[in-house]
Amino acid sequence: MKQKEAVPTGAEWAVKNIRDFSGSPFERIGAGWMLITAGNVESDRGNWNTMTASWGGFGVLWRKDVAFFFIRPSRYTFGLANSASLFTLSFFDETHRAALNLCGEKSGRDTDKAAAARLNPVFFQGGPVDGAVSFKEARDIIICKKIYAQDFDPSLFLDAKSIEECYNGKDYHRMFIGEIVGYRTRKKGE
Repeated sequence: MKQKEAVPTGAEWAVKNIRDFSGSPFERIGAGWMLITAGNVESDRGNWNTMTASWGGFGVLWRKDVAFFFIRPSRYTFGLANSASLFTLSFFDETHRAALNLCGEKSGRDTDKAAAARLNPVFFQGGPVDGAVSFKEARDIIICKKIYAQDFDPSLFLDAKSIEECYNGKDYHRMFIGEIVGYRTRKKGE
C-alpha cells in the first residue's frame, strides 16, 4: 500500500556528530524501540515503509561508524530494505509508544502506517542523506547507507535451542549493516 507522502524537512533539525548520540543502546533500542524506515522517496514519494524494531546496535566496522539491525523476510519493509540504499533509525519519546506499537503490529502491505499512527513523514535533501525518510515527531534520527546484508544461517547458531525459541516458522532475519552518514536531532523548542 502506498504510504502517506513524505514532505521535505524544515529547519527544525540540528545536524550532529553521531559520537554525540547519548543514552544506553540497550535502553534506546531494546526498551524504547526505534522505527526502521527504508524506500526510495525520489522515485515515488509513497514507495517507502517503516517498522518497529527492538533488535540492533551501533559500533565501528571497517573503519566506519555503523548501525546494524535485523529484518525478517516476512516483513513488508524487507523488500524495500533490500532495494534501498538508505535507511533511517528513528527514536521517539514515550508519548509516541502507541505509534510504535501500531507500526510493529500492522503491515505496510495493507495499512498506511504513518496515517494510522498519526506520524508525519519527512525526507532529507542534499548530500549523503538525500531522500532518506523519517518522521517529524522523532527526537533523534540516524541515517545509514547500506554497506552489508546477510541472512542468518541457523546451522551456525551456537546456542541453537534458545535462539530457535525466537523463531516461529523459521522466519530467520537478515542482518543489515549501515554506515552512519547522518545524525539529526530535534532542535530545542521545536
